[in-house]
Amino acid sequence: MDPVDTEQGAQSSSEQSPLLGAQTSSNDGHDEPPPTPPEGKKTALIWTVLTGLFAVGLILVFTLPVTDWADPFPTPESILDSAPVIDGHIDLPELVRVYYANNVSAFNLNERMPGHVDIPRLRKGKVGGFFWSVYVSCPKDAGPDFVDPTWRVRDTLEQIDVSRLLIEQYSDTFELTLTSQEVKDAIWNGKIASLLGVEGAHQIGNSIAVLRQFYTLGVRYMTLTHMCHNAFADSGGYLEPLPPLHGGLSKFGYRLIDEMNRLGILVDLSHTSDQTAEQSLKYSKAPVIWSHSSARAVHNVSRNVPDYILESIKTGSNDAVVMVNFAPFYVAPDGKATLESVVDHVEHIGNVAGRQHVGIGSDYDGIGSVPEGLEDVSKYPALVTELFKRGWSAEELRGLTGGNLLRVLDVAERVARELQKAGTPPVLDIYDKRTDLPVERLNVDSPT
Repeated sequence: MDPVDTEQGAQSSSEQSPLLGAQTSSNDGHDEPPPTPPEGKKTALIWTVLTGLFAVGLILVFTLPVTDWADPFPTPESILDSAPVIDGHIDLPELVRVYYANNVSAFNLNERMPGHVDIPRLRKGKVGGFFWSVYVSCPKDAGPDFVDPTWRVRDTLEQIDVSRLLIEQYSDTFELTLTSQEVKDAIWNGKIASLLGVEGAHQIGNSIAVLRQFYTLGVRYMTLTHMCHNAFADSGGYLEPLPPLHGGLSKFGYRLIDEMNRLGILVDLSHTSDQTAEQSLKYSKAPVIWSHSSARAVHNVSRNVPDYILESIKTGSNDAVVMVNFAPFYVAPDGKATLESVVDHVEHIGNVAGRQHVGIGSDYDGIGSVPEGLEDVSKYPALVTELFKRGWSAEELRGLTGGNLLRVLDVAERVARELQKAGTPPVLDIYDKRTDLPVERLNVDSPT
């Protein structure tokens, strides 16, 4: 109720309030005005009402976060209306490659798709944006030094192309966004903000120059590894860790992070080894993300983030967001993955790292099975509802659904602007195992 209206109502009702008695008629039929209370009592009543309203106002001011003032009694639905989901990892481009050989005219996203994602279900799930993963698999024949041709750069370009074609073809729904502000603007205009993420540095062909061109095409995060080691970093493998190759980041990997920071490409640590993740978190000048990873303490597989790294996010100087993966084999024992299992991961990461460091990275369209209760992108509201029941505040849930991701993206953009303004040059290092360029050209800018 509006306080101004309440105050006016209290003042105007001072002569007719039930507290003072209603008007009466005399027995002889002549109307007489009701007795007027003494002036002192009227004043006391008004001040009592005003004091009560003031007290209620103070309670609201000091108990509600600033973001809740406009919605003092939030519901999961109202939270998602004001802060729709921004998913850190959806594999729709991979599905289009596998099912339709990247022929974007062979299907209609406004109709039911064979996977977990289509436009009607995105709208039902209150989705405001997502990273289109332009994934291609690890090469099987790159050789021990990763220098044999594999076509992975070509294939990645095709996945970028199919993503951009779909965004353009369904421009009434999607909008390509390159900055955190563009994401907010797209959502405000009723569009689904669309960002691009590369899922593995094997996709840049050992070339930091290729990374720069991917940035020009719209890529805004890159996972340092997939399920294979590469020239830049060690992978964490699948369910069990791989034997280390570099002991985390290679020397070339540190230079890759330098250029990602300079450009404003988020460093994504999903799929990486613990050593790679730990070193990257400490070294990167910009915040990092795990675009689709869960908590190892809840389900013990190498793809999940261990507690000591979650604790370092909370206590360290660098910002980060861990975006929880829905893949059943990462969240629970075989056959036991449910909505509640996923929420357990969200809660654990929130409890250990802090709730401002957790997000959503479903891996939809990139997983063959799904948890019960989270069958597709229409089910995000169920996730928010369960966390709401467990006591998460509206402010914390708005962070989970997308606010935390936008915060780190915004800071990464600011770091890039500062580095460029300071005259930080592009990283021109070349992989030292290459034999197709003059030896004297190699690594002229590498730190000694």
